[in-house]
Amino acid sequence: MRALPDVTSDSNAETPSMLQWVGMEDIAVPITISLQNGNLQTIAAKAKVYVSLEQPEVKGIHMSRLHNAINQLAERECNKHIIEKLLSEMINSQSNIGQAAKIELSFDALLKKPALLSKESGFQSYPVTIKAEKRDKDFSCEFELSIPYSSTCPCSASLARQLYADAVNSKFVDASIQKADLIDWIQSSAGSVATPHSQRSYAYIRLSLANNDWPSFSSLIFQLEEVIGTPVQTAVKRVDEQEFARLNAENLMFCEDAARRIKLALEKMKSVDNYWFKVEHQESLHAHNAVVIDQKHSGSY
Repeated sequence: MRALPDVTSDSNAETPSMLQWVGMEDIAVPITISLQNGNLQTIAAKAKVYVSLEQPEVKGIHMSRLHNAINQLAERECNKHIIEKLLSEMINSQSNIGQAAKIELSFDALLKKPALLSKESGFQSYPVTIKAEKRDKDFSCEFELSIPYSSTCPCSASLARQLYADAVNSKFVDASIQKADLIDWIQSSAGSVATPHSQRSYAYIRLSLANNDWPSFSSLIFQLEEVIGTPVQTAVKRVDEQEFARLNAENLMFCEDAARRIKLALEKMKSVDNYWFKVEHQESLHAHNAVVIDQKHSGSY
């Protein structure tokens, strides 16, 4: 068979210099990963893979070798050990032109969630990105999570209560009120005086685990939802919707309140080496969003 030209190996760089990262992005690959209750799920992911090019005269990397390496995820369980091994294989596949590799895997974690009170349940997807890097003998890993929740404005709730009090004062002019009359009025359409404004809100969280073990994705996500207090629901009955309304009233919060809850929870997680997060309340009163950004080590992200 006639040999085909290999420009990557046979030619030198026109202007020799080292390059920090060279690779490919948005590679489709199925991954099998433990997401909930120790059960393995095979899901579609998008991969970004890179290696360092540290020999100035080398023209380019062998991209097909990286693609072959990432394809191995279709046949292995995706965990910390396999990712670290994969990064080493990526470095070795390039014939020692560099000593570093990194990978990003983005996918939706599909988790089953029970309703608040009824026996209903449904599935909710959470965007997750795994980022891992290996340089020489050092290996690091971090996760990015997006968690939606509901938030009800404390200021709006206070203003609504004032309107409600004014309406009761106008409706019942006598010094005493019959309990049954008050209950009937509250449950009538006239009792809907004002409602506080709520909004779909999001916590975007980045966790650096250094060389610690990977967490249970479902446990981590549900723990953070519990900390926030008003998680988005899936299938519900009216009793669940009423309970959701109660939870929102019990957890009135500005974005600062939600951020402090998340920050306290992250500080208590011993496996978390570093964190960055953004809390975003997508305002229903305004056309802009209210946000908080915080991190553990300043300047590290």
